[in-house]
Amino acid sequence: MNSGSSSYDVVVVGGGHNALVSAAYLARAGLSVLVLERLDHTGGAAVSVEPFAGQPARLSRYSYLVSLMPEQLMADLGLDIRLASRTTASYTPWTRSERSGGLLVERPEGEATRASFRELTGSDEEYAAWQDFYAEVGRLAEVVSPTLMQPLPLERDVRALADERIWNDVVTQPLGHAITSRFTDDTVRGVVATDALIGTFASMDDPSLIQNRCFLYHLIGNGTGEWRVPIGGMGAVTDALAKAAVDAGAEILTGAGVSAITPGADGAEVTWHDSTGQHAVTARRVLSGVAPWVLRILLGEGEDEDNKPSGSQLKINFLLDRLPALASGADPATAFAGTLHLAEDYTQLEQAYAAAAGGAVPDPMPGEVYCHSLSDPSILGDRAGSAHTLTYFGLHTPAALFDADPGARDVAIGRALASLNAVLAEPLEDCLATDADGHPCIETKIPQDIEKDLAMPGGHIFHGDLEWPWANNRARLDTPAQQWGVQTEHDSVLLCGSGARRGGAVSGLGGHNAAQAVLAELG
Repeated sequence: MNSGSSSYDVVVVGGGHNALVSAAYLARAGLSVLVLERLDHTGGAAVSVEPFAGQPARLSRYSYLVSLMPEQLMADLGLDIRLASRTTASYTPWTRSERSGGLLVERPEGEATRASFRELTGSDEEYAAWQDFYAEVGRLAEVVSPTLMQPLPLERDVRALADERIWNDVVTQPLGHAITSRFTDDTVRGVVATDALIGTFASMDDPSLIQNRCFLYHLIGNGTGEWRVPIGGMGAVTDALAKAAVDAGAEILTGAGVSAITPGADGAEVTWHDSTGQHAVTARRVLSGVAPWVLRILLGEGEDEDNKPSGSQLKINFLLDRLPALASGADPATAFAGTLHLAEDYTQLEQAYAAAAGGAVPDPMPGEVYCHSLSDPSILGDRAGSAHTLTYFGLHTPAALFDADPGARDVAIGRALASLNAVLAEPLEDCLATDADGHPCIETKIPQDIEKDLAMPGGHIFHGDLEWPWANNRARLDTPAQQWGVQTEHDSVLLCGSGARRGGAVSGLGGHNAAQAVLAELG
C-alpha cells in the first residue's frame, strides 16, 4: 500500500504485533494512522514461516505461545484468533539412583498429577506445597491481570489487594528464597524456576529481581497464566491484527525502513526510505514499536553500547517424521504436548547460570521442548498425520557467549541435542525429516540472529529487562503517556512495543496502552 498523505494523526514505527494493535485501536477511533515496517512483512517476532524447502510445515519461527494477550483486547478488535489449551502443562523426566520416571502436570491437574508427584517424592507433601503456592500465585494474578488494560496502578494499591505472603515471595525478595523454602525436591524446584528464566539471564537469587518480574509476567495472563497455542501458528495472530488495522482504515507500508524521528513543537517528523528513495511524513504523535535502545538512535542520540540489552535464549525449530520414544516409557503424545523440561532441576539451572556467567556454554544445557502440531496439526499442511514440529528453547545462553566465541553456537546446539537425547529411547536425529535437498530439518536462532532478523538489540526478546506492571509509589503520573507507562523524553513520541512498561511477550498490551494514551491526549 502506498502512503497517500504527508501528514497523519499517528505514525507507528515498526510493524510488530503491538504496533498493529495500536494502529487498529486508533484507526477504529477515527484517527489517520500510518504504519512503517522495515521488513517486507508485518508481525515482528509473531510470524509463521515455511523454513524447510519442500516441506509444507508452517513453524512459529520466534515466539510460539500466547498467554498475556487479554481476551478483552481480542474482543475489542474483533480478532479472528483461536487459542487452544494444551492438555499437558509440563512433563519433566527424572532419574534418582536406580529409579527413573517423569513428573507430569496435567491441565487441568488431576489424579495423574498427584500420583506423579508421589512417585517422584514418595509422599503427597510436595504436591500439597505445589497446590498451595500456585493457588496463591493465582490469586495474585487475579489482582494484577485486570489492571493491565488500565492506567498504571500504584504499587501500594496493588499490594493492598494481594496476600502478603505471596507478595513477599514474588515481589519483595529474590524468588529463589520462596522456591527453596516452599519446596524440597530439586526437580520440582526447577519446574517452578523455569518460568522466571524465559529470555532472562539471572540466578534465582539475583538481587535485581529481574527473575521475579519474568516469573510474574509468565503467570498473570488473563488471571490464569495459561499458555495457549495459536491455531494456524503465530502468523495467524499477526494476520488477524493486520486485517483489523487495515479494515479500520490504517495504512501499512512494508519495506519502509525508518531512519530518523525528529520531534517538534506540535508533533514529529518521521523519515524513512524504501526502494524508491527517501521520504518524510509528519504526525501529531509517533508510536515506537522498536526497542527503546533503537528508538534513541532514531532520535539522533547515537548507539549507547554500555546500556545495550542482551538476550539469552537458544531457539531451535525441528520438523520430525515422527515423535521419538522416551526412555521413561511415557506416551510422546502426552509428554511433548506441553512443556518438556530438560536438565532443569534447580541445581542444574543454578550451575548452568554460573557456567554461562563465567563464559562457558552450560553442560548439561537446560531447556524445554514443545510440539505445536500435537495441539494444531493444521500447521503441517498435507503432512498432517505424518510429521510433527518440535520447538526447543534453551536457557542461560546469553549473547555474550556467542560474541566471545563463534564456535559456541555449534557447541550450544550439540548440548541442546544431548540434553534431549538423554531422555529419549532413540536419538532425535533418527526422527528428523529432511528438506528437498536432503538436509535435516533444523533451524537455529541465537540472540545474534534475533538482532539481525528483527533489529531487536542484543537479541533481547523483551526489548530489555521487564519492569513491574505497576508504578512506583512516587512515580510522576501527570500525563496520559506516564499514566499508561508509554512515555519517552519527548511528548510527541510514545512507546507501543515490548519496551513499554507492560510490554513483553505476545500480549498486545504495549499497543493497547499506547493507543489509550494517544486517545486521551488527542481526544
